[in-house]
Amino acid sequence: MHMLDVYPKTPKRLRDLNGFGPRSEEILAEVGIHSVEDFMGIDPYVLYAKLKPMKGIGLNSIYAIIGARENLSWLEVANDRKTEILMRLDDLGLAPK
Repeated sequence: MHMLDVYPKTPKRLRDLNGFGPRSEEILAEVGIHSVEDFMGIDPYVLYAKLKPMKGIGLNSIYAIIGARENLSWLEVANDRKTEILMRLDDLGLAPK
């Protein structure tokens, strides 16, 4: 299954992804993500690692990234998969201190 299959209609812009807006587009552009294809083509944890040093990027950002990929609310991702995500971040050395 292609990641975009979770959307009823393929989003054309990053701001059209669930939970994203114009500011998300600006932040993603700073790390070289300019299209929905770019976004869907990068591992969410690799993307989070690139974004993490930026001001204002915290744990909710990984939930938002995964939510946008899967057309879910970041809150739903946080509530349902927090432990799994934190363990993966810890394995990668990206977990919050």
